[in-house]
Amino acid sequence: MLTLTENAVLVIRDLTAQQAAPEGAGLRIATDLAAGSLTLALAEQPVQGDQVVDESGARIFLDADAAQLLDDKALDAAVDAEGTVQFGFAENPRPV
Repeated sequence: MLTLTENAVLVIRDLTAQQAAPEGAGLRIATDLAAGSLTLALAEQPVQGDQVVDESGARIFLDADAAQLLDDKALDAAVDAEGTVQFGFAENPRPV
């Protein structure tokens, strides 16, 4: 299952608060098959069939393809000096 770094949790909670999103809103990650990429967007709620990851109040909604693709990944986030948010994925270390 996708995990979130502490930075990702803080950024996602901050984004939903800044956008005055309703309770339970989160970041939706979906596959764009035509472009061969992932899309990330704030969403008020998950779409039917989405996998929901809730970590310390930061919610991620994954469509089925994204959930499978990111099953062993960790989502990280950073904010640059201009306030631009950058998300990235890394291998999720497996416990020994």
